[in-house]
Amino acid sequence: MTITDVAPTIEEAPVASTPSTPGRNRVIPILLVAAFVVILNETAMNVALTRIMDDLQITERLAQWLTTAFMLTMAVVIPTTGWLIERLGTRRAYTTALGLFSLGTLICLVSPTISLLLAGRVVQASGTAIMMPLLMTTLMQLVEPAHRGRVMGNVSMVISVAPAVGPTLSGVLLAVGSWRLIFAVVLPIALAMLFLGRRGLTNVAEESGAKLDLWSIPLAVLGFGGAVYGLSLVGDATVPFWEPILAIGIGGAGLIAFIARQLVLQRTDSALLDLRTFTHTSFTLGVGLMALSMMGLFGTIITLPLLLQRAFAMTPLQVGLMMLPGGLLMGVLGPIVGRLYDRVGPRVLLVPALAVVAGVFAALSTLTTASPWWFVLVCHLTMSAAFAFIFTSLFTTALGALPRHLYSYGSASIGTIQQLAGAAGTALFVTVFSMQAQVARTAGASEAASLLAGSHWGFLGAGAVMTAAAITALFLSKPADAPEGIAAH
Repeated sequence: MTITDVAPTIEEAPVASTPSTPGRNRVIPILLVAAFVVILNETAMNVALTRIMDDLQITERLAQWLTTAFMLTMAVVIPTTGWLIERLGTRRAYTTALGLFSLGTLICLVSPTISLLLAGRVVQASGTAIMMPLLMTTLMQLVEPAHRGRVMGNVSMVISVAPAVGPTLSGVLLAVGSWRLIFAVVLPIALAMLFLGRRGLTNVAEESGAKLDLWSIPLAVLGFGGAVYGLSLVGDATVPFWEPILAIGIGGAGLIAFIARQLVLQRTDSALLDLRTFTHTSFTLGVGLMALSMMGLFGTIITLPLLLQRAFAMTPLQVGLMMLPGGLLMGVLGPIVGRLYDRVGPRVLLVPALAVVAGVFAALSTLTTASPWWFVLVCHLTMSAAFAFIFTSLFTTALGALPRHLYSYGSASIGTIQQLAGAAGTALFVTVFSMQAQVARTAGASEAASLLAGSHWGFLGAGAVMTAAAITALFLSKPADAPEGIAAH
């Protein structure tokens, strides 16, 4: 497979008011492949935690920090990516992202202790956090509005297929050797993409001389890191009840201070994360709907595998194979949805898709111990197909509503809110799930029946949220090509 095979429609899509150069047709395909690699790595690691625990002789809680540290680093770094991309430009930002990711992968590969392995994951996450905002920003700068849908469909394909393939690839590698094989396979691919990017990428926008506000960095760490960390602890019986409350409280205070600081700095165009993106109605509405959708998706990602293993006695391999078709279906549908978006806009695609997701959640709320496995598979496939319509439409609409100089900050804002929404969705699902399952246990229900009873309330709540989102989507329209500095509402 060649790089251009990944995104064959890129060359057909005219660039948006930027000079044409031979290198521009290679920019987005290179970024797509690089993004695929870093996202695949993120999900492949989760399957290997048990093997790492045995090899390094560590507890489950300590091993879980390999995932938590990655997530926290992403939450802290993503808000800075708008400034980084503006400051460094396309080529240097890409080199920084892949350089950090490759270095982190190497550290993980050779690490003899959990401390070094954690350090490698933090370095990996720093590079991963830059890649997706860079891809989104570059796409918006290069592709004219009439063709953004189909190109964004290719991005959706990457976002969907990579997480689906990651656990399967990890399972295969673990079956033949050590957990270190995961990093051994990823590292040469990352280095190859770093080399190709250095040679093939060109800057698609001028680099700015924006200065870094040193006060914004600790506020971002405190706000975004605290919030995501606190939300990740919700429902964890191994931690004191006050710990997530304290972390969320500190994170909330940090977020308020961070926002206040950015509102002051953006008056002089020196904000770390320019929040003027939210003065554009379509962007704000699109991001809000995306947050609700991410909450539902992440809650399902957590709940379904748990139910399948503990209520239906499936093995991890069986669960992985059941979840794989949905991710692949999302990937296949991405480019198709993108072309439809270019023709009909977001509303026609979003409203039915959100309604379908709400219907699937309602169907999942009826699960019993007698439900056949294929019913869950059909529900997951249907939901995955609907999410393909949702995310492609929302990404394109939200970023398309912004003037060119806010693309990088818009991409950073979307990535940040995705992290927060994912953590919040997981926390809410886990809380409702655990509380209602305990009520059922107290009433004398079996363990399987208790787990299913807990999930019913989580799915019903998610269904109600998606129904509200479907109604809200009626007010979303396809943004026009707004001239520089003019708001597209």
